[in-house]
Amino acid sequence: MSLSYRNLLLSLLATSFITMLVSNWIGYHIAIAESIPGVLILVGIAFIGICLGKLIPLNIPVIVYVVLFGLLISCPLSPISSTVVEQTGKISSMAIITLVGTLAGIGLDFKSFRKQSWKMFIIAILVFTGAFLIQAIFAETFLRLTN
Repeated sequence: MSLSYRNLLLSLLATSFITMLVSNWIGYHIAIAESIPGVLILVGIAFIGICLGKLIPLNIPVIVYVVLFGLLISCPLSPISSTVVEQTGKISSMAIITLVGTLAGIGLDFKSFRKQSWKMFIIAILVFTGAFLIQAIFAETFLRLTN
């Protein structure tokens, strides 16, 4: 059974909505009722950006449309920027990153991964470890510089 693009998009956005609400509630103790407006805005930005990506006949990744639309409605020139910034400010960035990590994991092709040699596994571990360590060093450095 295959999902149509519309059904897949709607189920992905609904899953994103629920995941961000729960992550924000469990991880950061922000009430679900307080998080709903910000999460709705973020999901709406994603939805409109994806729709723009389908409607505009340019060969540009959809994420570009999502980011540009988000920037447009949150920039100081926008009449709704104060509301957007205030409501989305209640959502922890880690709740959003949790969602992105989850969705990135859904796209893994394990059959293809198993066909690779064992060396790919070692390379993946080294890349993940290196990226983590470099990010930790940068974070520690900037935290110390800014107190």
